[in-house]
Amino acid sequence: MARNVVIIGAGIGGLTSAIHLAQHDCRVTVLEARSTAGGLASGIEIDGFRFDAGPYVLLDRPGLEWSFRQLNINPADHFQLQRIPNVYQVSRGSEESVSIYDSLDRTATEFEASWPGSGNLYRQFIARTGATYQRLQTMQCKSHPGLRDVIRTGAWRDVPFILRSLGSVFKSSRLPGPIAQALGIWTEVAGQRVGQAPSPLALVTSVIHDVGACYPLGGIATIPEGLFKVAVESGVEFRFDTRVQQILCKNATANGVQLEDEILAADAVVSNVGLATYGQLLDENGRSTLSDRTKCYFEKLPLQSPGVCAYLAVKGKTEPPYLRFWLHDEPDGCRLLITPGVVDPTLAQDDWFPARLLAPRSHTRAEMGGEQGQREFLDRVLNETAWRDLFADIRVLQTRIPNEWGTAFHLHNNSMNPSMTSRFMLAGRIAHRSPWIRNLYLAGSATHPGQWVSFCAVSGILAADRLLADVGMKK
Repeated sequence: MARNVVIIGAGIGGLTSAIHLAQHDCRVTVLEARSTAGGLASGIEIDGFRFDAGPYVLLDRPGLEWSFRQLNINPADHFQLQRIPNVYQVSRGSEESVSIYDSLDRTATEFEASWPGSGNLYRQFIARTGATYQRLQTMQCKSHPGLRDVIRTGAWRDVPFILRSLGSVFKSSRLPGPIAQALGIWTEVAGQRVGQAPSPLALVTSVIHDVGACYPLGGIATIPEGLFKVAVESGVEFRFDTRVQQILCKNATANGVQLEDEILAADAVVSNVGLATYGQLLDENGRSTLSDRTKCYFEKLPLQSPGVCAYLAVKGKTEPPYLRFWLHDEPDGCRLLITPGVVDPTLAQDDWFPARLLAPRSHTRAEMGGEQGQREFLDRVLNETAWRDLFADIRVLQTRIPNEWGTAFHLHNNSMNPSMTSRFMLAGRIAHRSPWIRNLYLAGSATHPGQWVSFCAVSGILAADRLLADVGMKK
């Protein structure tokens, strides 16, 4: 008899889990609080313009392709990945801007022109981080890599690197401050300090120069749209506008979920809602299995806010790069302008292009300021001239503050996930198979050492593999 599995959340991780389980003869029901699949990777249409609704901006191509191979899906049947030549630029006050291209030669040459001696240092840095990435890449596709995996892949050589902070890695590189700051820009996006961020963030530019930074034509949403189609064809049942109230447990075993007016029994539950799994959804029986120390650990994890966002229509020729960052010497001083029309000109309407303006924000400051403080921050960002001066005309079509992100996407405490600090990564993130509740599994970015769409896809496969192995159904 097919095993009955309930999946909470139709985000990327929930979708890949659903397909993988259905392909192994499980009877799968996905419960999604929103009216569509995709979660923060879904799309939105405003005034005829198509936008990526969430904060995702880039893809890790190898991780995404690995996930699709596990599902026997040809990515080309659902979306076309476009390599981005001019990826991003970071500007700070009167300092010279730093640009990152897919071409290592072009990037290093520009560095050398502005900071003599830095071109060769940068090539050495990329050579080291590129080799590290190659050794660690296969580890990203394992739920809990063991000593044998570390030895077999040669990753034992990278243990000292993994134990370091991102700040320590940049310091030893001897790269000029503006370059190191540009390479570590992803810590700003996550609202982190470089001294707390994990060292693997230093690998991002080596990936950009090797396999490339990619964008799917039509937007990030084409990925969950393709996965949803495959899931339906695989026999997965979806119930939208259906919010789970509790995960039901008996004798430390998940056996179903409580809906608003219905109990849905299950042999296993896969949760794609991150920390809310333990912080909000477990019933009293399930919560009682967690020690006070475990509860305290989850409650104190630093969270990543989605920040504020403006969906824009901009007039005039859109010039590369795809991503533009501005840094200000103040808390929450990072701004990010995303212009997908640079990669996909078909998004244009006459002389107007869609663009998104994101301003990451500390979760603590966002929550302390409340809705009024969040709106004041958004207004300040919208009135800044650095990004406005790029265009002949601008229309602000829609905005979101953290509270609205939380409501629209049913986010835990108005956060996307735990911040990826070095400590959290080394602790192993949140396990794909619950150590406390039998038959409870977790997917999504909170379970994986990376927060891109591709990592969420990998996490769904790994959670499903854990479940299948536990019940002897793995083919």
